[in-house]
Amino acid sequence: MMNKKIFTALLFAALPAFAQQDAQWVLQQSTLTYHMSHPMHDVDGVSHAARGKGVCHAGQCNFLIAAPVKSFDSGDSNRDLHMIEVTKGAQFPMVVVRALFAEPAPTAATIDADLEVQFAGQTAHYQHVAFQRVVHGNQVQISGTVPATCSDFKIVRPSFLTVPIKNEIPVSVDMTWSPM
Repeated sequence: MMNKKIFTALLFAALPAFAQQDAQWVLQQSTLTYHMSHPMHDVDGVSHAARGKGVCHAGQCNFLIAAPVKSFDSGDSNRDLHMIEVTKGAQFPMVVVRALFAEPAPTAATIDADLEVQFAGQTAHYQHVAFQRVVHGNQVQISGTVPATCSDFKIVRPSFLTVPIKNEIPVSVDMTWSPM
């Protein structure tokens, strides 16, 4: 009888420790798509090469995602090589994103994230970027758009027929995360 009371007391003492464990996440699958627009044509470049990890602790989440600049494919190898040149991809080969947000409730349909994006040797900050959140079993799908611009990263806008591309280069994000 005494052993049962001791076991019960230890169990209740241990429960808060289990509840305080960090939630750790790993990026399972990703599609990142930048959109470039010019009066003559629109272009999308797609990468499936992003990697990432995240941790949620004490109600805050901190995620790190990175993708090689050279992994973006627009369907035109000359254009892709020019993009790497313009964005200084040889010198700064990775796009790195740090996302900070409040740990969402299990039923939350959105995440409001603050982003720090390192690209082309520059760092840009985006506050309150909304992402859709859909739970599929133990996996979580996140989708949304990062409102990036060439000027955010001091990129000289490429021109075609002396007309530069639009400043806006939004990046659509579709990622699936799993617990570690």
